[in-house]
Amino acid sequence: MGKNRTGRPGTGRGVRIIAGKWRGRRLPVADSPGLRPTGDRVREMLFNWLQGAVAGRRVLDLFAGSGALGLEAASRGAAEVLLLEKQPRLAAHLRQLVANLPGATGLEVCQADALRWLEQAPDRPYDLVFIDPPFARNLWLPVLEGLRQPGWLAEAAMVYVESPVRNAPTLPPGWRLLKEKASGEVLSRLLTPAAE
Repeated sequence: MGKNRTGRPGTGRGVRIIAGKWRGRRLPVADSPGLRPTGDRVREMLFNWLQGAVAGRRVLDLFAGSGALGLEAASRGAAEVLLLEKQPRLAAHLRQLVANLPGATGLEVCQADALRWLEQAPDRPYDLVFIDPPFARNLWLPVLEGLRQPGWLAEAAMVYVESPVRNAPTLPPGWRLLKEKASGEVLSRLLTPAAE
């Protein structure tokens, strides 16, 4: 996703896919206040953490924004990727991106509010979930609690959470920390559901 931490408008430089079938492809980013892609270095670290856990998996990008995380997963062989984005303009931009990607299969864009969307029952569980909401909205805990409802996560699912270093949320019960690293002002954490 990648919300701009400074509140400045997006730069329009684009998202560079790091690896996979669209490696090196630069995708345009919508010029929207508060939006920028998660940086290359952070994405590279995340997908190094996820080696062997992306190809063939079902992925949910809950605050898709620029699409940087979900599209990287799709490029690396995820079987299904759902890009969820609340803002209609950004969701429309993501649909256009997906339509222009060669060989894009299993990619879906849904314009919806993440918290309300998590109130419904999923058709099938997800193997991998990305949570990178706008920092000012403080949505990490309600989203993590929503994901712990029955049916959302597959066994051994992994959840990536991006938050500010200085105001990182305390993990609620029901989660186990697998990886953690601060990069500048951003804290990246990889979680998995804890055993009941």
